[in-house]
Amino acid sequence: MIRPAILATALAMLAGSAQAIDYASVTRNAVLFETSSLQARKLAIIRPGTPVEIVVTSPDLQWVKVRDPSGVLSWIEGNALGKQRTVLVTAEQAVVRSEANERSPVVFEVVRDVVLEFVSVHPGGWVKVQHASGSSGFLRSTEVWGL
Repeated sequence: MIRPAILATALAMLAGSAQAIDYASVTRNAVLFETSSLQARKLAIIRPGTPVEIVVTSPDLQWVKVRDPSGVLSWIEGNALGKQRTVLVTAEQAVVRSEANERSPVVFEVVRDVVLEFVSVHPGGWVKVQHASGSSGFLRSTEVWGL
């Protein structure tokens, strides 16, 4: 049987080590590598604007292990990433509305794989986004990847 004090200490240590998921966006056409080396096997080219989840960053910041929207883990050169946040539309078709509710007027519609600038998260499962054209609005957070 585990003593309550030991269990409480272990749980506190786990809670203290928990980290938020961090995202970045690709700033230019970049190669995804199997390991953190230019000589490593090249896995794919990722396009500018694509959001990626940061998994590990090398101490010198030259390489970053990322998870791409398809869920694949790979390495990318650190200088290919920027802090500008984006999201990738995962729904076949998503409706962007003027307010964060289903009854609001439609501002624009987008299809799968469109990249939108991330603005903010809103209560009730909504996210505010901006299109490259400058139009902005709200869509369901379940219709994008990168949050």
